Amino acid sequence: MASGQDLPAPVVDLEANDLQPSSSNLAEDAASLAGADVRKRVETLTDSLSHYNLADGQLNLDSDEFDLQQILRRVIQKEDDQGIKLRSIGIMFKNLTARGIDQSASFAPSLAEVARNIVSWPWKIVFRDHLLTRNIIEDFNGLVKQGEMLLVLGRPGSGCTSLLKCCAGEVDQFKAVSGEISYDGLDQKTVMRYFNGDIIYNAELDVHFPTLTVDQTLSFAVKIRAPRTRVDNITRQKYITSVRDVIATVFGLRHAYNTKVGNDYVRGVSGGERKRVSLAEVMAARPVMVSWDNATRGLDSSTALEYAQTIRTSTSLLQNVALVTIYQAGEHIYKLFDKVTVIYAGRQVYFGPIDKAKQYFVNMGWECPARQTTSEFLTAVTDAGGRTPRSGYENKVPRNAEEFVKYWKASPEFAQLLDDIATYKQSVDPASTLRAMKESANQEKMRKMPQSSPYTIAYRSQLWACTVRGYQRIWGDMAYMITNFSATVIQSLIIGSLFYNIPVDVTGVFSRGGVIFFSILFNALTSMAEITNAYAQRPIVLKHKSYGFYHPSAEALASLVSDFPIKLLTTLLFDIIIYFLANLNRKAGQFFYFWLFTFLVNFVMKTFFQFLAACTKIVEVANAIAGLGILALSIYAGYVIPRPSMHPWFKWISYINPVAYGFENLMLNEFHGRRLPCGNSLIPQGAPYENVPIDYKVCAVPGASAGHDYVLGDDYVEVSFGYKWHHLWRNFGIIIAFWIFFTALYAFFSEVLRPVSGGGDVLLFKRTKATKALIAKKTNHAKNSDANAAGLEKQITDDRTQTQSIDGIEDAVKSKEVFSWQHVDYVIPVKGGTRKLLDDTQGYVRPGTMTALMGESGAGKTTLLNVLAQRIDFGIITGDMLVNGKPLDASFQRRTGYVQQQDLHLAESSVREALRFAALLRQPNSTPKAEKYAYVETVIKLLGMEEYAEAIIGAPGRGLNVEQRKKLSIGVELASKPNLLLFLDEPTSGLDSQSAWAIVTFLRRLANAGQSILCTIHQPSATLFEQFDRLLLLKKGGKTVYFGEIGKNSETIIDYFERQGAPACAPGENPAEYILNCIGAGATASVKNDWNELWVNSENCAKVTNEIATMQSELASLPRLDASPELTAKFAMPWTTQLAQVTLRTSKHYWRSPSYILSKLTLSILSGLFIGFTFWNLTDSITDVQNGLFAVFMGLITCVAFINMMQPRLINLRELFEVRESASDTYHWSALFLGQLLVEIPYNIVCGTIFFCCYYFPIHFNRNPGHAGYFYFIYIVLYHLFFTTFGLAIGAVSPDSASASIIAALLYSFVLSFCGVLQPQSLMPRFWIFMYRVSPLTYVVQSLLGSIFHERPVVCTEEEFNVFNPFPGMTCGEYAGEFAIQAGGYIDNLNATAACKFCKWRVADVYLESVNVDYTSSHWRNVGLLCAYVAFNTWFLFFGYWLIRVHKWQLPGYIRNFGQYLKEFERPFGGGATSEQISMQSSWVGRTIQSLRDENKKIRKKIDEDAGLHNEEDL
Repeated sequence: MASGQDLPAPVVDLEANDLQPSSSNLAEDAASLAGADVRKRVETLTDSLSHYNLADGQLNLDSDEFDLQQILRRVIQKEDDQGIKLRSIGIMFKNLTARGIDQSASFAPSLAEVARNIVSWPWKIVFRDHLLTRNIIEDFNGLVKQGEMLLVLGRPGSGCTSLLKCCAGEVDQFKAVSGEISYDGLDQKTVMRYFNGDIIYNAELDVHFPTLTVDQTLSFAVKIRAPRTRVDNITRQKYITSVRDVIATVFGLRHAYNTKVGNDYVRGVSGGERKRVSLAEVMAARPVMVSWDNATRGLDSSTALEYAQTIRTSTSLLQNVALVTIYQAGEHIYKLFDKVTVIYAGRQVYFGPIDKAKQYFVNMGWECPARQTTSEFLTAVTDAGGRTPRSGYENKVPRNAEEFVKYWKASPEFAQLLDDIATYKQSVDPASTLRAMKESANQEKMRKMPQSSPYTIAYRSQLWACTVRGYQRIWGDMAYMITNFSATVIQSLIIGSLFYNIPVDVTGVFSRGGVIFFSILFNALTSMAEITNAYAQRPIVLKHKSYGFYHPSAEALASLVSDFPIKLLTTLLFDIIIYFLANLNRKAGQFFYFWLFTFLVNFVMKTFFQFLAACTKIVEVANAIAGLGILALSIYAGYVIPRPSMHPWFKWISYINPVAYGFENLMLNEFHGRRLPCGNSLIPQGAPYENVPIDYKVCAVPGASAGHDYVLGDDYVEVSFGYKWHHLWRNFGIIIAFWIFFTALYAFFSEVLRPVSGGGDVLLFKRTKATKALIAKKTNHAKNSDANAAGLEKQITDDRTQTQSIDGIEDAVKSKEVFSWQHVDYVIPVKGGTRKLLDDTQGYVRPGTMTALMGESGAGKTTLLNVLAQRIDFGIITGDMLVNGKPLDASFQRRTGYVQQQDLHLAESSVREALRFAALLRQPNSTPKAEKYAYVETVIKLLGMEEYAEAIIGAPGRGLNVEQRKKLSIGVELASKPNLLLFLDEPTSGLDSQSAWAIVTFLRRLANAGQSILCTIHQPSATLFEQFDRLLLLKKGGKTVYFGEIGKNSETIIDYFERQGAPACAPGENPAEYILNCIGAGATASVKNDWNELWVNSENCAKVTNEIATMQSELASLPRLDASPELTAKFAMPWTTQLAQVTLRTSKHYWRSPSYILSKLTLSILSGLFIGFTFWNLTDSITDVQNGLFAVFMGLITCVAFINMMQPRLINLRELFEVRESASDTYHWSALFLGQLLVEIPYNIVCGTIFFCCYYFPIHFNRNPGHAGYFYFIYIVLYHLFFTTFGLAIGAVSPDSASASIIAALLYSFVLSFCGVLQPQSLMPRFWIFMYRVSPLTYVVQSLLGSIFHERPVVCTEEEFNVFNPFPGMTCGEYAGEFAIQAGGYIDNLNATAACKFCKWRVADVYLESVNVDYTSSHWRNVGLLCAYVAFNTWFLFFGYWLIRVHKWQLPGYIRNFGQYLKEFERPFGGGATSEQISMQSSWVGRTIQSLRDENKKIRKKIDEDAGLHNEEDL
């Protein structure tokens, strides 16, 4: 960390008389200020400003002329004078135990396990086989007084997080919590009720609204907890601004104010900066006690130390309490704490002062190795593989958690703790504590707030703040807004043009109903995305609730308010386009009615989906319910089946369907007061009837009356749908009531939502004989002893790598070549110019050595690693990267391994399967399969993974833990036998000290066996740091600070920095922290020296440069070690083998994803039964023939849910391939997609068959085997093949799942709209006729309708007859018999002389002809066309992916020629050894290349001249 003199200090400009110290204290002040640390002053100001905001002057954070202690003295005096009371609290816990579900080891889910559970379900019911519970933590005791900090140490899974959560009141996830927890005499229930925001748990993972900026995030946190009573009555806004600025300064975030916070998918600040945002957010909440869970994860050692100093300052000044768990705490951090507790497998084995903890375990009999930090030692004693007994204590020390606990409870330290607790309980007065806490809290609360409220500001203010933040989120996610508006415009233009200029006579009534139905349904269903959004923001809202920021219901209501204008504008845009294109009722009043009701239904459905998300705990359940809900809303809206035709068992749905009331109002709005001319729809018609008076004709439309050549719109909607005009405002009130009802439910369930209950981590195994015995043993162990069951939380993580030998892989890992690089620069284009990420870096890695790559956050460590590993395909890379002095050849990728920081694996694979997959596809084809498998077993043994080799990788919490995942990542790369170099990116990040030690020592043994290793590392301890041979140290901008030997006890590197003017390294100081402090790493640190310039001008740099040049020259003269022809090929195995292995892995992936398969199966069954019983037993009436069309239509749209289900799975596999497997040339991308397709199709056909049985037979479609078989073949085989290939093709080219869903919905609705169901071909505009012919669903509909209605007789019901009177003196047969035959209908009463009954269809083929279906001549043609569409989708699946995500587009030829000219220009100075990857975005990039290369040429020429190299041969 930099010296205090180099840090900027905050300045407060007060009036002159306020700055004058009293003369009596001047000497004392001067003495105290002389040794003050500026950084401490900055951090102290953070806390003091919690109640002070400088009404007299302007806060200046850029000057260092500031006497902070003098100001703080006045601040405290002002608080006392003005009666502002601070509150503080301590915590005591005694016999604290938390129980959770016992699943420390279980069988992995699969379809076989589901079947097994179904069969055994009756047995479980009869014998009440309940889930076992176990103690996550057991019998904990502790006391942390006001102003103290407690360090919680233990291995991952030992119970550290559980302890922090229990102390912070986050106990919802546990089954039970027992014991005593007291906050200065107050019980936890009282504290959580009145002071929830004062006791905070800060989780390890960072969750924020990603589209908010850092400024907006911090400002909101300060605003929402800003006190009502402030020093000098400064304004609220000034308080917010000042506190935000100071907190941002302390955590080094002011430069990122306008940068989005981001997350894994939204680009924003770096991971380390995001962690600092989380820390700053907690500080802004002004808590009195904080449980910090691994708060330094992702921070470099200097920033981690600054954080710990800030917390130390806060607790000391404000008498707060901090409980902190840190996995890799340096000695400086450790000494900042007051007390420490050590946890061993869920049991407490020590609690006491930090200065006595080490000696306690030494006295127990454990050896603390030299240079091992105290925190590392305390963690190591809880690891069977990491502790070492002292000489003579081998048989005396405790060996397991129970023995440690027994020793602890018999110790004087434990007795002292109990005495301290007893004394503490006698010294505190609960009534006094409660009174003081309430007095302080009530000063902060807004007026008229209830005293019982745990919040600082009133509900109305919370609602306002959340609403403002909602608009900020919308504005920050402008890309989504543009996409949403664009999709709305596109959809409205397509549908509006499809229904362009609907005729105003009766021929357009069906189309008017269709466009109205689509309009209201589209606006309603676009809100379904709210489910995904709600689940994405749920962790953030729950976190803020625990912080005491706001009521979750306030955020729920605010989301509705902030979305109100967006929905209003979106709906208006959609309605304007579609309303006037379709030629709906062009009156101002009718249009605004149309807008009003489409908007209302849209917003009601948005609220409904948000309520649905709030009342469910699993997103799959919410989506399943929403899918069925959409189906019900669509069918029972009144258009597909008018209410009079609905079956009674489902008719009630129409009465609770807000879409139905909206549709009714829009239909009334459109047809009320309209007179619809009959036109060519009069019956009878034709030449013989031209001169017949209108009295003897009737309009063939529901609601028509004989003797009229028009139909009243009100009559049409009343007869057809049962709608009446006076229902309009009644329906309006009902819709509003739905809105209020869903809003109330949404707010209620948001308020009462709790986290999912659970237990400890669970390790999942494949079901084999060995794993059955293992799990049975542990289950019996759990039943017999809860105390011992706590030990299972380690999940078989005993580190055995300490004793594993490297035998068996020496030949595979031994490298014989040197990898070197020199003058490597990396420049990327940015807005307005370029940015250099790497600046003239150089170095080398010799065989059998480990080289560490270090630097502060943002220094370019991972960037350099990716550049050297040839994993960058963007920007401009220049410089030399050589193997044995020669350019990299085609075998480089195959001969290197790259362990990424993110442990990315297929969750459903087992450890052994993942290793075998890598070995099979990455080792040469000439290696026998048995030999590959044997090598995998060697790697498993080497890494100590035997006990969980059959475990499923899973996800964190349900699968491998962090250490096991990191071992697997290394194992996957070792399985490929990289004999040149192994790259590793942050292999110890997120690990505890023992796990980190296990990983690094394993790498050391690999290096000793001959492996070349280059890895980045973040927070190494002194012992870890000294395992490396060399160090490449970078500062921001990718500039080199040091490259060279580390030396024994780090003497070489320490000597270099001390010679360059750095302060002397203290004897016990961590060298890694020391050098980072020297160069000014950290959030707020800065230094005056330019360490890059010092390095460039140093003798060490010149020596390294000459050494690399000499080495490259000598190695280049040696004959090339020709790589095996197998290694020069891009892939190790032939494509057929790749396909077979990828398909096998994908099939296991599906088999072990029962939730996915069961979701598809459940949807198939429920949707099939729902549609089947909705259209139950179709008769031969006209209405049921038309209902058959809609039954087919609804059966088609169910595929959308299947597409949405399978696309995320494809995209997850694609991302795994692109991020890890593609870069290592594991297999070709085509094998991935074809394998996915081959696995997906059988499941879809099985689910489709079940759907067919539930759907086809209840409707009573054509039972003829030929017709039923044809229907099955078209719908279940060809149509399922079509939408499967369709969905996968879109998923393959889409950037993410959300985009894939939007694109798929848009394209599918496009082809669905033109299939002839919503708008018959005869009414389509001529422009869109081609789309009717192009749409694949046209031929699906034709085939399905033809198979069920061909040659089916039609028998009209009484309501369906068109009744008219014959000409006087004629019977009905004489008058209209010939017309009926020509029209394809029949006269029911041929001999009648009045009230002739005409049925317009005699057989259903007449109807089929009207919708352009000719079953006889087209049913086999359609089969061929659908096969062609499936083939096209399959082709586009591969071609589209290649075109969009594989193919590298080139610029025009003249730019490419210019780039080639630059290469030729540089060749004399690069010797043909320059490795470069250029991605030009515009011509200015070319100019940048030229300027960079010119400068590079001058520098290198000067170096060569100084070295005496003047001729071509030397060069």
